[in-house]
Amino acid sequence: MTLAFIQPGKPAQNAYIARFNRTLREEVLDAYLFHSIEEVQAIVQDWLDENNAVRPLEALGGLPPYQFALNPP
Repeated sequence: MTLAFIQPGKPAQNAYIARFNRTLREEVLDAYLFHSIEEVQAIVQDWLDENNAVRPLEALGGLPPYQFALNPP
C-alpha cells in the first residue's frame, strides 16, 4: 500500500473527502451527545446505511449509491 497525498496547490483533490467530513460532522457528530464509543459506532453505522441505501443523490441520477452501484447507466 502506498499513500497518495494531495498535490501542493491542488485543494480540489480533497473536495469529496472534505464534503463527506463536513456532512458527517453536521448530521451526526454535532447532533448527538455520546456516552460511549459503541454508541458513536452504532449511530454512525445507521447514518451510513441511510446515506447509502435511502438518500437519492442528484449526481447519481436521483438514485441512492447502493442502487446506482447495482444498475449504473
